[in-house]
Amino acid sequence: MSRLKDLYNSEIVEAMTKKFGYKNVMMVPKMDKIVVNMRVGEAKDNAKVLDAAVSEMEAITGQKAVLCRAKKAVANFKIREGMPIGCKVTLRGEKMYEFLDRLVNLALPRVRDFRGVNPNGFDGRGTYSMGIKEQIIFPEIEYDKIDKVRGMDIVFVTTAKTDEEAKELLTLFNMPFAK
Repeated sequence: MSRLKDLYNSEIVEAMTKKFGYKNVMMVPKMDKIVVNMRVGEAKDNAKVLDAAVSEMEAITGQKAVLCRAKKAVANFKIREGMPIGCKVTLRGEKMYEFLDRLVNLALPRVRDFRGVNPNGFDGRGTYSMGIKEQIIFPEIEYDKIDKVRGMDIVFVTTAKTDEEAKELLTLFNMPFAK
């Protein structure tokens, strides 16, 4: 079992209950899922670019990536409906906690000039979104073997009702928010 999941079961529940005064353990918010999304605009010209992005995503998350296809045709971008334009992975359970642990403790400290993640990425309902400009911050990616530096979006979905509860939960998971 993951170290973060053990942490959630004891210390986080205690701290959240003390801060927000929950009457029941089941009221304490928890992580529901983490969605990692990578858009690949160049895929419209070269399908091999998307294959490289999918393999990098699978190496980073440890789970099979799903292709994302265009919902509408956009003539200005030369995209037809149904064209593959990205990939995503939805992490739950053990792999979710493992990815969160690697993101917070290994990947984010490797970002150049890192001063913390933006605290304004909450949506009002307890979901936090953040973007990463380079996939090379993850230790699973070998710098010599990548063809292009790509970014990705990471969405943390919690069961929290408010942004304040979600921020406290992520802070207890050691998410380094900027001051």
